[in-house]
Amino acid sequence: MSKVRRLWNNSYCRYFSVQQAKKKLPIISCKHSELNHYQGQTYNKFKGIPLASKGWLHHKSKGDYFIIYGNANEKEEKPVYRKSFEEIGVCKELIEVMSDAGYSLPTEIQTKAIPTILEGHNSIVTAETGCGKTLGYLLPIFQHILNWKPSIPEEFNSPLAVVITPSRELANQIGDVAQNIAQNLNLNVTTLVGGKTKQKMINPPIEYCDLLVTTLGAYSKLVTTGIFKIHNIHHVVLDEADTLLDDSFVEKLSYVLRKFSIQYKVEIQTPPVGCQLTFVSATMPQELPEAVQSFVDPDSLKTITTSRIHKLLPHVPQKFMRIGKAQKPMELLKLVQADINMKRPVIVFSNKTATCDFVSMFLNENNIECVNINGQMAVVLKEGKFELFRTGKVNVLSSTDIASRGLDTTHVQHIINYDFPLYTADYIHRCGRTGRLGSTQNCSITNFISWPREIQLVQKIETSVRKHEDLPSVNANIKRLIDNRIMKLTKSSII
Repeated sequence: MSKVRRLWNNSYCRYFSVQQAKKKLPIISCKHSELNHYQGQTYNKFKGIPLASKGWLHHKSKGDYFIIYGNANEKEEKPVYRKSFEEIGVCKELIEVMSDAGYSLPTEIQTKAIPTILEGHNSIVTAETGCGKTLGYLLPIFQHILNWKPSIPEEFNSPLAVVITPSRELANQIGDVAQNIAQNLNLNVTTLVGGKTKQKMINPPIEYCDLLVTTLGAYSKLVTTGIFKIHNIHHVVLDEADTLLDDSFVEKLSYVLRKFSIQYKVEIQTPPVGCQLTFVSATMPQELPEAVQSFVDPDSLKTITTSRIHKLLPHVPQKFMRIGKAQKPMELLKLVQADINMKRPVIVFSNKTATCDFVSMFLNENNIECVNINGQMAVVLKEGKFELFRTGKVNVLSSTDIASRGLDTTHVQHIINYDFPLYTADYIHRCGRTGRLGSTQNCSITNFISWPREIQLVQKIETSVRKHEDLPSVNANIKRLIDNRIMKLTKSSII
């Protein structure tokens, strides 16, 4: 075959494959349609990948945008046989509770996690946001408690299992879910959060408790003072474990968990022997901190995950808009007003408390009722405001990342990142507040992109989708990343 004919054939094949791909809906739809990306589309490794966001560092790029409709590595899945709760070992009492709550079959992560936890293994449960991880560990814990309780003498403030979280909001939410299950099983759930810890130390609570859901700070103080006992605890869950393993928490976490007799594998008998540990999160660092070795043998941990971990939500369109800082308020007002007109609950995320407060004030001044929450707000005030949003009394919430982790807000239909997050893990968790298990359809995400660091992360995200790869740099140790960045900036300024 001649060289000319060979070149013509190669060119025709490439043209044909692109045309075939374009018959499908694009995975990435761009303002400039020649940059669209389609299922199955590949790129010449020598020419590089054409990005819609490539020129966004230039001020003339303002007004450009692209929309990601799904991850390029999401293949059309063939229907698979889904096991029932009975087949994965869930007892009849819990199956009845799930049936009454409207759950007929377990989700993928529940199908994988429940049998492993029931067998007594230490585990790391990592799966996409909103897929049912909470029930994935609560159901086997309640089943264990039902078996253990008759043989363990009942004592005040002496739970059989404990769930530890990094935030009060998440603890209250998990506590509500657990309480809804426990009330049908004659089991006791206690939710313990900070804010009035000194009062609890002066006037200790005295109650029977089978499952304790708590924040790390409050639990550490009340265990140290002996108000809550640990000798009957046979299962510890770390929910949003990536945050608890961050440098901000891990020292205190290690101090508390060293008090438990965490085994390589708990002997599931009556009564049980040892304590079981479960890590749960939507994002986990590739390597666990060294401090983990002080309370559990890393070799004992079984990793349980799904194929969609560290990927963009395939069923929620995500729009990336390149706009200037001065344009953001009016663009926000336009989007939120449209949401209000369509009665779509919306969360607006900002990176800083001051911006979060401004967003709330700006929307309220323009006759859109909005509540805001941030980490610097008083506990009672914060919980009250979030409850207004959760119950639908107010449909617009302005928040920092405090509302991005673990909170189950199934009625949220729109996420607006007024400030684009600076870390991939934060983006995953923010997006996970919509499109969750049980959410309504037609959910969406809108991102405002203004600053160079935001643009750099967007370029990495777009590249990963076009290359059919996982999202980049999903390292949840945010404090360490910030410290490393400050160190680099300090060194460069000295040089």
